[in-house]
Amino acid sequence: MEKQKFNELLKKSGLSKKEFGEMLGTSGPTISNWGNEGREIPYWVESWFTLYFENEKYKKLKQALQESGVCEVLLDGKRDKQ
Repeated sequence: MEKQKFNELLKKSGLSKKEFGEMLGTSGPTISNWGNEGREIPYWVESWFTLYFENEKYKKLKQALQESGVCEVLLDGKRDKQ
């Protein structure tokens, strides 16, 4: 992955390099060095962002369902059958 694409994905995620590093258990400076001076961006980073964006989408959906009361209706119906 090119550094420009990495920076675009990072921006789209709304995460700083420091926050991203903390999520991975590393530091912001380490993340900043990726793509510089022969330090390749790890192969798994692109798929990590894909999963991150999917997860964020499902979090929003879950929250919307909870706020709408749909989840409670579904859960109540399930409880009645038990």
